Amino acid sequence: MFNGILIEKDEQGYRASVKQIDDSTLPEGDVIVNVSHSTINYKDALAITGKGPVVRQFPMIPGIDLVGCVEHSDSDKFHVGDKVLLNGFGVGEVHCGGLAEKACLKSEWLIPLPDAFSPQQAMAIGTAGYTAMLCVIALEKNGVTPDKGEILVTGANGGVGSFAIAILAKLGYKVVASTGRVEQTEYLKKLGATEVIDRATLSEPGRPLAKERWAGAIDSAGSHTLANVCAGMQYGGVVAACGLAQGMDFPATVVPFILRGVTLAGIDSVMRPREDRIEAWQRLADLLASEIFEDISTVISLHEAVDVATDLLTGKVRGRVVVDIHG
Repeated sequence: MFNGILIEKDEQGYRASVKQIDDSTLPEGDVIVNVSHSTINYKDALAITGKGPVVRQFPMIPGIDLVGCVEHSDSDKFHVGDKVLLNGFGVGEVHCGGLAEKACLKSEWLIPLPDAFSPQQAMAIGTAGYTAMLCVIALEKNGVTPDKGEILVTGANGGVGSFAIAILAKLGYKVVASTGRVEQTEYLKKLGATEVIDRATLSEPGRPLAKERWAGAIDSAGSHTLANVCAGMQYGGVVAACGLAQGMDFPATVVPFILRGVTLAGIDSVMRPREDRIEAWQRLADLLASEIFEDISTVISLHEAVDVATDLLTGKVRGRVVVDIHG
């Protein structure tokens, strides 16, 4: 038996609670990890609250991120005592995830924990920071350099947005942050934003083309926000799209793409190849200073996680939430 959050759905309804879980609940895998830390991502919050159809089978342990030590391994890739981390691969959706003391996983999903990070720091980064790094790499590979102009980051107070600002600023880009919480301007400027704008300027239906402003953008909102971001790109600009916080629709036209040569780069973090994951985490290790973790993350216990999931969906959470599984 081990402690964890278990999501159940039956004739009594949909519910998530911290409880003792039998080892038999764990699915098949060739590596067993003693989990030390996990996180609450937007997807985890949807799963825990039942506000979105994230969980595909029940019962389910949520948690799309985890870090811990290998307790048992039938793989030659990892050995007992190795520190490993995981992001995505359907964990917490179709395969029991990281919000528990134990996880049974496939070795091909795991990568070594970079020496630069403690387990807590790695989960402060989590899928959000890893996704932000993938977005920045996409901008770089499509020729967006700091001299090209301003980079827009939407959903700036969220995990992806916060890390995107910090990474871009470290690389010398001029970053404009879009947020629905302009009262957090000081926080965003401390991360490296040079300007903060209200998301309302982007979230309503707009024109097919707007004034050229952005050289690049990282968008976690989707819907009208993404459409307006594309409409306001400079000629040859690049948008890295990684989320759907506003909606999964895309009420836009092809005009920005065929008249301004705009590139829309889709960023998937869930099934990303292992070499891309290692590259992104190495870049994060090279770029992030240790002091950022105190500003960008808070640490909670496993027993607090269910309530925090609701707070995250209602916009009450800033930055990242790390779950200390044994705290």
